[in-house]
Amino acid sequence: MATIAPSAESRPYEHLVLDYLAYLEFERGLSRNTLEAYRSDLLQFGRFLEARGLDAVTAKASDVSDFLTDLAQGDGNGRAAASPATVHRKAACLRSFYRHLRREGVRDTDPTTSISGPRRSQRMPKVLNRAEVQKLLAQPRGSEPTSLRDRALLELMYACGLRASEAIGMDVRDLDMEAGVLHARGKGSRERVVPVGRAAIEAVRVYMERGRPSLLRGRLEAKLFVNFRGEPLTRQGLYKIVRRHATTAGLADRMSPHTLRHTFAAHLLAGGGDLRSVQEMLGHADVATTQLYTRDDGKRLKDVYFKSHPRATGR
Repeated sequence: MATIAPSAESRPYEHLVLDYLAYLEFERGLSRNTLEAYRSDLLQFGRFLEARGLDAVTAKASDVSDFLTDLAQGDGNGRAAASPATVHRKAACLRSFYRHLRREGVRDTDPTTSISGPRRSQRMPKVLNRAEVQKLLAQPRGSEPTSLRDRALLELMYACGLRASEAIGMDVRDLDMEAGVLHARGKGSRERVVPVGRAAIEAVRVYMERGRPSLLRGRLEAKLFVNFRGEPLTRQGLYKIVRRHATTAGLADRMSPHTLRHTFAAHLLAGGGDLRSVQEMLGHADVATTQLYTRDDGKRLKDVYFKSHPRATGR
């Protein structure tokens, strides 16, 4: 691993990279190969900045542009020019990296906003069918405190379309079990109110009464979900819980924590939920993001059309 000089104005560059890679792995569920490619790209960018006496916090848009230009043209010392696909991938990596730094409050501005790059993928996110969801939710068995926690966690993530960060960041007071609503704090500190179904409410109620007190062992803790030491559940801990139960359900190759969020959206829309309501429940700033979940639902739309439109059949 390359050694990159720390900056007096921020955490060392490598620490920022490691934190970002952890986010990609545990929040986004990216593969090891993708994580290694991102790591390589960011360390290469770090060496470029170090040669200029800069770091991730002090880099400007011109520095990012120069880095990508050098890649596209070669360095004139024997290193061949990178292919357009490679340059586009590295540009996408840098844009994602700097969005993460802004979310974490490391930077106030994003030097990649003016950098053009590849189009966003329009593929339908992977989702589980209803039988697969039932199989997954049935995996946390028994009355052990951790089993009660896992059951409540999975039920709530599917019931409300929660991001991993929202699930682990949730306080006890954020869930009103009597009213059946959850106050979720999403990206950019945006708060939204999401209805919670009976199954999730009951799972959380059992966890709160029989599981959480045993895990806390008398400690005071505001976070709803805690680990076996009574401390707030971490992103890594949540990832391990989801992966463990996905493996026992035979869904290891289909699952990441974000899969339940995708499945929540797809099932609501397939069940007749309107796009704007689902957008609001997901906390999407742009309805176009929510529309991705409708792209593979052409057959259902055709069925609705031919059953509902008065002149669809020519009669």
